[in-house]
Order: sequence, then structure tokens, then C-alpha cells
Amino acid sequence: MAHAEEDSSFFERERDRLTAEITAGFEELLPLSNQLNRKLEEVLGMTREYETIAELWHSFHVLMRNQKDDESVDEGQPQGMPGTGGHVLRQSNLEAEQ
Repeated sequence: MAHAEEDSSFFERERDRLTAEITAGFEELLPLSNQLNRKLEEVLGMTREYETIAELWHSFHVLMRNQKDDESVDEGQPQGMPGTGGHVLRQSNLEAEQ
């Protein structure tokens, strides 16, 4: 009977050791997963910022392309940059008829 008690205590000690090892592993994993989540949030935030900047540059590109197209159509009329007071908008057909 003493042998059975010795065996059960060995398995109980082994169980306790493994449980402690697993607990330590989870305690190490938790801060690392939190750090990973923070980094992923930073990356997602940066991509949103880049989308805004990309949209701004796209708008600028479209504006410049349209201005270049307008200049090639109206080569006789010099045009300035918008916001400088020298920018001339195309006249609509109603204004041209008056």
C-alpha cells in the first residue's frame, strides 16, 4: 500500500509541475499577444492615414490633369492656379450666349 501512495504522489507532483509550467507559458504569452494587438492596431491606423494621403494626391493629380487638358483646349487663354485669383473657369453655354 505504501507503493501506491508513493506512485500517486509522484503523479500529483508531476501534474503540479506541468500545471505550473503551462501557467508560466500563458503568463508569458499574454503580454506578447497584447503587444502584437497594439502593433496591429498601429499598422491599421497607418494604412488609414496613407489612404487619406493617397486620396489627397489623387485629387491633386486629377486637378492638374484637368487643368492641363483645359489649357490644351483653350491655348489662347492663359490660366492661373486656383486660389491665386488668376484661375479662369470655363463658361457655360448659357453665359456664352449672353
